[in-house]
Amino acid sequence: VKLKKEQAYNLFVESNTEKRFLDLIEYLIDEIEANKLQKEIRSKVHTHIEKINKEYFLKEQLKQIQKELGSDTSRDEEIEEYRKKIEAKKEKMSAEAYKEVHKQIERLSRMHPDSSDASMTQTYLDWALEIPFGHESKKELKISEVQNQLDKDHFSLEKPKERITEFFAVKELMELRGMKSSSGAIICFSGPPGVGKTSLANSIAEALKRPLIRIALGGLEDVNELRGHRRTYVGAMPGRIVQGLIDAKKMNPVVVLDEIDKVAKTGRGDPTAALLEILDPEQNKEFRDYYLNFNIDLSKVIFIATANDVGKIPAPLRDRMEFITISSYTPQEKYEIASRYLLPQELKKHGLRKSEVNISKPAMKELIHSYTREAGVRNLRRRIADMSRKVAREILEHPETTKVSITLKNLKNYFDKTVFEIEKTTKIPVVGVVNGLAWTAVGGDVLKIESIRIKGKGEMQLTGSLGDVMKESARIAYSVVKTLIDTKKLKIDASNIPLSPKE
Repeated sequence: VKLKKEQAYNLFVESNTEKRFLDLIEYLIDEIEANKLQKEIRSKVHTHIEKINKEYFLKEQLKQIQKELGSDTSRDEEIEEYRKKIEAKKEKMSAEAYKEVHKQIERLSRMHPDSSDASMTQTYLDWALEIPFGHESKKELKISEVQNQLDKDHFSLEKPKERITEFFAVKELMELRGMKSSSGAIICFSGPPGVGKTSLANSIAEALKRPLIRIALGGLEDVNELRGHRRTYVGAMPGRIVQGLIDAKKMNPVVVLDEIDKVAKTGRGDPTAALLEILDPEQNKEFRDYYLNFNIDLSKVIFIATANDVGKIPAPLRDRMEFITISSYTPQEKYEIASRYLLPQELKKHGLRKSEVNISKPAMKELIHSYTREAGVRNLRRRIADMSRKVAREILEHPETTKVSITLKNLKNYFDKTVFEIEKTTKIPVVGVVNGLAWTAVGGDVLKIESIRIKGKGEMQLTGSLGDVMKESARIAYSVVKTLIDTKKLKIDASNIPLSPKE
């Protein structure tokens, strides 16, 4: 038995024979447990090594079997395939891109097939050789087709359509005169949600016969999402711009940078700086993706940005854009859009024919006024979709029904209750109540301000959720009233005036 010096000394000096034997037994038990644990560890290590050796042996055996059968795609053949791909793209690639990709192919040829570096290099080559170098949509730009497509897909929006056609008219004129066309300013559609910003971009892409790529920037806080991750990171991949080109399979798609006003700025980099390079015609010819490690030419891409609040876009980024404002729709415009576009589209989506559903004009207007309140028509589309589902169920439950008519009387059968109540303003002056004008995301509104007079120290108290402009207007009105009235009779200095907006 192997004993420590301290244990051997304790046994030697112990005079009590019985205690000496008990201590020795305890030492023996500890030694047995240690030997058992050591044996178990050796067994596990041995099993693991055997498993690795077995897997390696089977893999090598499988390779030899596949080679004998003639079905082996050997390492040399894979590398040769990469070489063929890069040679086929050589004329369309930049010299820098060709050099970098060729270098990675040569590195791969010297690596062990089962190494992690080989797997990462293969992934890199798969991404790099998927980029559609030299592939572009060849359709000529014709301003008439852009105008026709916009008119076909959108009702009203005359001013935005005019601005869009003017923007592309410059490009067409430069092409006709053989002048070098630069991407120039970037279009940015600004306006409330649901007014058709992304839809206008879709129409432009359709008219130009180019693929459309949408990149959502809302909440984007990592600059590497745009520029790509460096290959030293696990799971690295190209940025969204390069991925968009690969998905489009063209080097000149229409790229929609959605919600550019909601880009976040954190410690992981400023995405705005990358956007400055992407949207600058002088810089985007040599956009560098960190993952690829070579420059990509983005000068032929048509970038279209969308935003809800232009004021939240950083000033340097605003300078690179041409803003086209899309205002809220009027109730009449919403009615026309719903009748011409939304209703036919939703009926088709829900398997209904136009002849099976009829909604009266008063019912549609009531749907717009009492069940939606928005600048655009997004929620109106949802309400029409809800109604279409109920109609589809009604037709299935009553096969004898050939046509469903929705009128002002039975509209409530398709919706639980009205969401918004329209309160008419009275023309008769009421003491203590005054009409104020307010603006919201859905447009202008009339806001009733109510007040009473209570005992106090001549102060005005503002309650409720009022903006700074409304508060300042109330203070000015209060000052004017104090100068116009006879304070001795009214004793306004001994009264407090609480003001509150009526919901």
